[in-house]
Amino acid sequence: MVTLILMGDPVTRATTVPARVLLTGAFGVIGSPTVDTLRANGIAVTALSNVRPETPLGADRVFVGDAGDVDLVRAALADVDAVVHLAALASPRHGDAVDVFAGNTRATFVVLDEAGKAGIGRAVIASSYSVLGLPFAEPDLHPAYLPLDEHTPLQVEDCYALSKQVDEATAHMVARRYGMTVAALRFPYVANTGMLAQRIARVTADPSDAARECWTYLDVRDAAEAAWLSLTAPLTGAPAIFLAAPETLAPYPTEDLIRAYHPDSEIRVPLPGRTAPSDLGPATRLLGFTARHVVSLPTESLTI
Repeated sequence: MVTLILMGDPVTRATTVPARVLLTGAFGVIGSPTVDTLRANGIAVTALSNVRPETPLGADRVFVGDAGDVDLVRAALADVDAVVHLAALASPRHGDAVDVFAGNTRATFVVLDEAGKAGIGRAVIASSYSVLGLPFAEPDLHPAYLPLDEHTPLQVEDCYALSKQVDEATAHMVARRYGMTVAALRFPYVANTGMLAQRIARVTADPSDAARECWTYLDVRDAAEAAWLSLTAPLTGAPAIFLAAPETLAPYPTEDLIRAYHPDSEIRVPLPGRTAPSDLGPATRLLGFTARHVVSLPTESLTI
């Protein structure tokens, strides 16, 4: 273990930096750039994935199997100082309801509980905007108010949203039981540059395409950076933190979008221009995080 002191970001860091991190879901959409980010910061990576990569991707130890396998996770935690848990079925469309809910919640419980038993003090888990219940619900649901924040009422209606709600509860459990700090990162739509360009084209043609995510997004590189910052920020407990780029991926004024697609949602503070309708203050205050990879859209917002 080494000590890091970085001055000058919004968060003053004076905390223990892990020498080795267990990264589950290491070769997924967010996992692969997270390997790169950890390695760029001098962190050794133990990767756990249910698929073996065709070529090495920066992890010097690789465990192949299910993150819900107690023996496998216990073995993978050897010499590990912190955990980033990204492994999950990524939507209710990635399996039947039982597999999605039971698989995701078991993996999170096993990884965090075993980490707690091993005396590991810091973990990061991938939560999601989906915990709100909006993205995959059968009916069209609408947030009680905007911008979204940690107090926004949940409207869980599908197995994936429920799994994320339970994952966040598990984070609180291990924080109380073991004194572990667990950052639950509520990721929005996360994609690489090419995928974002395609999504922007769809949303420009039909803004309803991203209404359930409130038009928020995050570049995969920023998602990886947020995970890294969460390992070293002076956090306590199990905070759930919304992440997003500061502006939406829709070339329309945010308040116009809300009035058109979430007409009964209260707009609690002004959201000028294309401001993302999420409270990103905690991400800045707690993590020192601000998205750096943002899409380029016309300066003048279009009219819906």
